[in-house]
Amino acid sequence: MRFLCLPGAYGSAKNFGVQLGPFAKHMEDRGLATFAFTQGEHEVEPPLGWENYFGSRPLYRFIDAAEGDAFEVVRRVRHIPRGLTPEATLRLFTPKKPAEFDWQTFRDALNRLHKTIEDDPEIDGLIGYSEGAMMAACICAEENRKWEEMGIPRRIKFAIFFAGSPPLVTEGDGFVAKLADEHGTTINIPTFHVFGSNDPLVYSSIALYNTCGQDLAQLYDHGLGHLVPRDADNVEQLGDTLSDVITKINKETAAEAAAATATAAADAAAVGDASIARGSGSQTPVSEFADEYIATSSSATSGSSAGSTTGSTAESDLDSRSSHDAASEGVAKIKVVSV
Repeated sequence: MRFLCLPGAYGSAKNFGVQLGPFAKHMEDRGLATFAFTQGEHEVEPPLGWENYFGSRPLYRFIDAAEGDAFEVVRRVRHIPRGLTPEATLRLFTPKKPAEFDWQTFRDALNRLHKTIEDDPEIDGLIGYSEGAMMAACICAEENRKWEEMGIPRRIKFAIFFAGSPPLVTEGDGFVAKLADEHGTTINIPTFHVFGSNDPLVYSSIALYNTCGQDLAQLYDHGLGHLVPRDADNVEQLGDTLSDVITKINKETAAEAAAATATAAADAAAVGDASIARGSGSQTPVSEFADEYIATSSSATSGSSAGSTTGSTAESDLDSRSSHDAASEGVAKIKVVSV
């Protein structure tokens, strides 16, 4: 499986390669996956007080947000009432009267990501962290909508979200967050949701999980903050769990390809024999080709198991631990894909 990897806000393809390095190397060493890295196109400077948190410059965002305080939500979330559902918590941050917003830059960012996927036919999975996870969820939701409404096959077979948030879905001239308690499932492919119970934004990760098909979604709690886990224990556990999921998806994909090949071969044989029949005055019954197709096609079953979760705590690694505090040795080879 080949993953396109999307960094968080104030990230870059290079820095995300360092963040994801131990996990990516572990997966590559086991022959489970390869990785391509991309980034947003809006160059940004980190907020005051966070200059050394995000790694080396330049830094980027997928969303054009030149104004405003990116960490206002983190400060406000510490004072929200406990016991609310993830969806109810998210609505506390939704203005009663939506502000005017030019959605064209957001739409352009999504279009660039779709183009990146189209340009690499081997990409069949997405990995996103924070803002990148939200963008990845948007792609999955859009592919799901096109599949249900128009029958357009989905390119993405599997998505891994680190500290994600629900997708924004097209509505009218803009986009809206369609939360599970009102709109049900918006992503219906296998998904894997990695979060930390010590993340002040953990409610957002769970809200994303709730929008996904529950029989195909799994949760994994690394117990830390708003980060990509790099320690050996978590990397090993993630690899063990994902090995089963990816192996199953690869088998299903191979079975689908074999069935498509068999169908194409049967159709081609039918056309050829029909041409011969027109010349000889006879025609082969269609049932013979149907029997051949049934004999050569196959199917696969799918399923998933739930991951582990733990309770939340008040303080977060986001305030005290840099996502780039570890050395970068052993980082997987990085291919940067431009958007």
